[in-house]
Amino acid sequence: MRKHCLLISVLLSYSISLYCQSPNPIKYQSLEPYDFHLQYLKHDSALLIDVRESFEFRGKRIRDAINIPSSSNLEFATNSIDKNFSLFFYCTTDYRSRRVAEFFYDKGFRKVYNLEGGIVAWRKDGFPVVKGKKVLTR
Repeated sequence: MRKHCLLISVLLSYSISLYCQSPNPIKYQSLEPYDFHLQYLKHDSALLIDVRESFEFRGKRIRDAINIPSSSNLEFATNSIDKNFSLFFYCTTDYRSRRVAEFFYDKGFRKVYNLEGGIVAWRKDGFPVVKGKKVLTR
């Protein structure tokens, strides 16, 4: 009887510890526009990356952003960028940038940030945008 109680308590403890573990560990930080901007300014080796398509990027964008469309060859980008850089991703609403942030994390980048709400939230909060083209060349 004691063996059964001990076995049950061990199994119960193990089950509880598995249940408490997060199935999807956070791979990147998703930040509101103010915090996103503040973090970007804090990092010396940082890249601000707009993952929207080129035609979207030619419209309004955040100053100093480079364009690496989410539909492009992201493998090329991960092989071209130093893993010590802090990467700040954004898109229109943050749907594409979340996927790209996760992709870069899975490729070994550890300082990865996403603009919560994308450039829509950025503009809504009154942060400036510029018009023009600045593209990462291959």
